[in-house]
Amino acid sequence: MEHVTRKGPLAGVRVLELAGLAPGPFAGMMLADHGAEVLRVERASVVARTGDRPRPDVMDRGKRTVGLDLKSPEGVAAFKELARRADVVVEVFRPGVAERLGIGPADLHAVNPRLIYGRMTGWGQDGPLATTAGHDIDYIAVSGVLSMLGRAGEPPTPPINILGDFAGGGLMLAYGVLLALIERERTGEGRVIDAAMVDGAATLFAMFHHGVQTGGWGPRGTNLLDTGAPMYDTYETADGRYMAVGALEPQFWAEMTTLMGLEDLPDRDDRSQWPALRERLAEAFRSRTRAEWEAVFDGTDACVSPVMEGGEAADHPHNKARGVFVEVGGVRQPVPAPRLLGVPEQDLSPATRLADLSSWGLPDETATRLREAGVLA
Repeated sequence: MEHVTRKGPLAGVRVLELAGLAPGPFAGMMLADHGAEVLRVERASVVARTGDRPRPDVMDRGKRTVGLDLKSPEGVAAFKELARRADVVVEVFRPGVAERLGIGPADLHAVNPRLIYGRMTGWGQDGPLATTAGHDIDYIAVSGVLSMLGRAGEPPTPPINILGDFAGGGLMLAYGVLLALIERERTGEGRVIDAAMVDGAATLFAMFHHGVQTGGWGPRGTNLLDTGAPMYDTYETADGRYMAVGALEPQFWAEMTTLMGLEDLPDRDDRSQWPALRERLAEAFRSRTRAEWEAVFDGTDACVSPVMEGGEAADHPHNKARGVFVEVGGVRQPVPAPRLLGVPEQDLSPATRLADLSSWGLPDETATRLREAGVLA
C-alpha cells in the first residue's frame, strides 16, 4: 500500500528529510508522530542495497524512504521536483554543503517560495566553529552546560546525547518548523531555520544562567538539583538497584522520613550537615530491596520513585496504565508525545521504501528512467 493517510494536526504537511545522524531524524519523527507525511531522502546506493526491508530505527517510524543521488544533476533536479510539492525540508549538512549540491535555501525557494527550510547543525550556520566537526558532547561543552553536570570533585558527566542532539537540536528544529508554519499562514512565504545544538543547549539551561552569574548557583555537584543535596539524589538498595529521592519540600521530606522510620536526623537546612544526612539515608536505603521500598512509597507524596532500568520501564504500573510504550514491528518504543486528546492513534509503522512518487511530482516514466540510471532507488 503506497499511500497511508496520516492523522493529526500536521496531516497534509509534507516533509522532505535528508537522512543524517540523530537530531534530523528525531525532528522528522516528532513531525511524523503528529501527522506529517515525512519522506526520508537517503543515498541511492543505501536504499538499493537494503531494498524494501523496513527500517527498525524508532526515529524512522511513520515515514517513507526514497534513495536519491544528490551528486548527480539528475538527482538534484528530481529533489527539486520533490521540494516543489513539499512544505518543509530538513537539512543536516555542514554549512555550505547544500549550496554546493544545488539544493540550498535559495535553490529551493526559487521553485517553491512557501518552502520552510530547516537547517540542523551543531555549531550553527555561522561563527568560527561553523564548518568544523563536532558531536553532542562538544556542543554542550561550549554552551557551558556540560560544566554543570556531574558530581562534586568529579569530571563533568555528559548525559549521553540527550541535551545536544535531541532536546537542543531535533526538538528545537521541530519547534522552529511549527513556528514557520504558523508564520506562513500570515505571510505566504517560507523561512530558513538555523537550528544549532549549541544554541538549543544554552536555551535549555535558561533557569540557571542568572544564578551562575550572581553566585546563587555554585560549582558542579554542590547545588540543590545536581546531586549536591541529599534530598535530591539516588540511593542504592539492598539488591543493587536504586531509588530516586526528590523530597525537596518540607512536607514531602516529612512524609518520606516518617515512612522510612527515620528519627533524629541532621538538620537538612544546614549544608554542613548534608554529608552526615546523606550517609543516614544511604544506610537506610541499603537495608531493603528496591521492591520493598516501592511498596513503602507506593501512592504516597514522599516523592520517592524506583529507578527503572530501560528494559523494564514499560512494565511499571503507571506506564502500563497510560500506555507509555507500544511495540511496533517487534521494537518496544515510546508513544508520541505530547498527547493531543481526541486525535486518533498514529501509524507508527517502520519506514519503508516509497516506490510511487507520482504524488510528489515524479511520474512513473521519470522514476523508471532515474532508477535505470542508478540515480533513484
